[in-house]
Amino acid sequence: MPLFQNAVFLTTVANLRDLPQDAVREVAFAGRSNAGKSSAINTLAGRVRLAYVSKTPGRTQHLNYFTLAEGKYFVDLPGYGFAKAPEAIRSQWEGLIGPYLSKRDQLVGLVVIMDSRRPFTDLDVRLIDWFRPTGRPIHILLSKADKLSRQEQTKVLRSVKAEIATWGDADLYSVQLFSSLKKTGVEEAERALAGWLEIEIKTKENKGPPDKGGPGAKMP
Repeated sequence: MPLFQNAVFLTTVANLRDLPQDAVREVAFAGRSNAGKSSAINTLAGRVRLAYVSKTPGRTQHLNYFTLAEGKYFVDLPGYGFAKAPEAIRSQWEGLIGPYLSKRDQLVGLVVIMDSRRPFTDLDVRLIDWFRPTGRPIHILLSKADKLSRQEQTKVLRSVKAEIATWGDADLYSVQLFSSLKKTGVEEAERALAGWLEIEIKTKENKGPPDKGGPGAKMP
């Protein structure tokens, strides 16, 4: 079962003064429009439409909060890079998103979703370069990995790892392949985000054969 299966939509925030007061730890999700951000959130929660998957890039314009546990949240940020966005929406990034990412004390990490076929677009680089000085960790999900061959997956993962290795502070940055369609990379993402959120991952019980003479052993 998905670790974040209890996630439920809480609220949409359009103004910093309306941020949840009970928040303890938050993980924000950012990504270029059509990179698969909403699909990734839905997959991690094991839900079909928890986060709205829109055919219109840039539809999510506010901070969407999803409750995971008491005081712990996923925060879905507006997709960036949508070409037809009016200036009012662009300025919202400056008036809402920027201050949230730089000043929100409860924000413990940023998940950046990048299409594995086109990693590190100019907008991805600008966001990451802007966020890195906060000193908070970044976990990159290379989405839509199912669109690549195994060889291509290996190549792009190696390339992105080489790039983030140049950033220093190796403990702060990580990357993985991810596919919402094939549900691959879910457990790896869960481990990374559970650590940030301080949510315990229950280990699977070992269902091996019973010890000889144990309560589950057959009598001769």
